[in-house]
Amino acid sequence: MKKLVDTVVSELNQILLGKEQQVRLALCGLLARGHLLIEDIPGMGKTTLSHALAKVMGLSYQRIQFTNDLLPADVLGYSMYDKQAGSLVFHPGPIFAQVVLADEINRASPRTQSALLEAMEERQVSIEGETRPLPHPFFVIATQNPIEQGGTYPLPESQLDRFLMRLHLGYPDPRAERELLEGEDRRTMTEKLPILLSQADLKTLQEGVTRITASPALLDYVQRLLEQSRRMPGLLYGLSPRAGLGLVRAAKAWALMEGRHHVLPDDIQAVFPAVAAHRLEQGESGKSAERVRQLLATVSVLE
Repeated sequence: MKKLVDTVVSELNQILLGKEQQVRLALCGLLARGHLLIEDIPGMGKTTLSHALAKVMGLSYQRIQFTNDLLPADVLGYSMYDKQAGSLVFHPGPIFAQVVLADEINRASPRTQSALLEAMEERQVSIEGETRPLPHPFFVIATQNPIEQGGTYPLPESQLDRFLMRLHLGYPDPRAERELLEGEDRRTMTEKLPILLSQADLKTLQEGVTRITASPALLDYVQRLLEQSRRMPGLLYGLSPRAGLGLVRAAKAWALMEGRHHVLPDDIQAVFPAVAAHRLEQGESGKSAERVRQLLATVSVLE
């Protein structure tokens, strides 16, 4: 399976140039059955990454443009009276797709942002008193503009915690940018992407993540990271038990992608910044990266 994963990553790297680590982390989040938050200024390739990821796996894809007048029903769906049927007929919203891009999520009102909460956590939505299951797999990729930009509503901690990982794409290096300028349009290239990983293969990989083992010593290391985060000055609270569970799950997915059946400290350290940073920000933009570096530098692997 490692060869198949490497092929997928290689193909995605042809679309999103010079961002192999981010591509691997995005795929890791999908294999770990988490959700992904990408924070960056417009035009960095956030939409391209999400569309390309869905395309190489043959997954249904919907993009929702979040705006300040978007309503929960625009996301979840609504019922309308049908004369022919003589009853209310439910019209599913764009949330009923396997990969959902919630574009510029922090431009929508808090009420609409919260419409995603149950869907992300429970893989189902409750509409008009009826619970409706969402497709499998179900992967939300939300993008948000930096909070310094106008017209944004900060995501509350409860919603941030629903995202397994947060990524920053950043500017491409000069060589990748030159190749981008000289090459074919990325949207056209994305449409031509072949399906490299069937849904059955994806399910096998996701189930394989649960069979990756983590030794007691490895879990001790994770616990020390969690405990140290709760003692850090300037934080009201540290990493939650849910963050710890997500960290272990993401590390298992990373180990699987590396072709191993057990988790190493290197796997924890590879995914830790993406899993922990958005949970350690707490209103102080830019401080979380330094906190992550501190934790990884001060908490020993062995004790």
